[in-house]
Amino acid sequence: MKDQRRLHIASLTLSHFRSHKSARLTLDSRPVAIHGPNGAGKTNLIEAVSLLSPGRGLRRAAAQDMARRPDGIGWKATVILHSLHQVHEVETMAEGSAARQVRIDGKSATQLALGRIARVLWLIPAMDRLWIEGAEGRRRFLDRMTMSFIPAHAEVTLAYDKAMRERNRLLKDQVRDAHWYLALERQMAETGAEIHANRQTALALIAGAQMQAETAFPAAELDLTQTEGEMPETADDLRGALAESRFRDLVAGRSLIGPHRADLYGVYAAKGVPAADCSTGEQKALLVSLILANARALARDFGAPPLLLLDEVAAHLDATRRAALYDEICALGAQAWMTGTGPELFADLADRAQHFEVTDMDGASRITQKASP
Repeated sequence: MKDQRRLHIASLTLSHFRSHKSARLTLDSRPVAIHGPNGAGKTNLIEAVSLLSPGRGLRRAAAQDMARRPDGIGWKATVILHSLHQVHEVETMAEGSAARQVRIDGKSATQLALGRIARVLWLIPAMDRLWIEGAEGRRRFLDRMTMSFIPAHAEVTLAYDKAMRERNRLLKDQVRDAHWYLALERQMAETGAEIHANRQTALALIAGAQMQAETAFPAAELDLTQTEGEMPETADDLRGALAESRFRDLVAGRSLIGPHRADLYGVYAAKGVPAADCSTGEQKALLVSLILANARALARDFGAPPLLLLDEVAAHLDATRRAALYDEICALGAQAWMTGTGPELFADLADRAQHFEVTDMDGASRITQKASP
């Protein structure tokens, strides 16, 4: 790929964020390997980076929960971001119980604006059980992939959820007058059809990226299914389905049709085995494969590889696959932020990465740059 590494963080400064009372990292475009004992504050660093994307970050935490305790004076994260031949200063912060604020180059901005200058993907231990837990987690995973390609997907999803909550309130109150439902169902139909189309676009891009690459990680075939029946393809069809389902929905007290009932079905392609039936190691490898495919597709779509956040990435990966992952990250040219308990986990990266140790010093995280192992 020509002109690689066009998206990277040159510096990260934290103030009263989680366990970091004050921290500053100065970086180049290479991957970032972070090691240290459990509870030292490694994940807190990459959580701060995840706030370069719309939403609540990789922990899905409320803004006030990110503040260092017991200080209670709010928090701030400042990033110097190199993106597509431009340099931006991005600040995100919150005071007390106030919502998170964003500033880009000194001007107030919406979270959606972050998607215009950065793309961020993550893989965290909580996702390791993705294939064997409920559909909600898989929908969230799919929507994160979709937002990486279509940042506006976040706003569409919020609009759908708002209309659905209002419709569900009417259903629970046993309101039977159709006129109360028409506007809400029209909104759900328009946004729901867009959500479905966006998800299908993302799955097609992921499939193409998996087919066009040789990788040490197994390909996953993905399909979008519905809990009941088929998802109507058009807004008109979905509006009609919602009206037709209204009696059933009144009995259930909630909406039983729409993109909120979707599920992501995965299959280990080479074996033809459902992801849910694979071993723990295979499930982890499938997740890594999807993150890498997502990154490759974004490198073409956005114009640069995304920032990758890989928390405890070595878990359930043997030494061979771990080395293969590092080779693929470096070949892609992505600034990947990786955490692990010991420096030996990143020995295969050597000087292809920049290495940091995080320790807990009297209740505050301390970051030290280390030489290559």
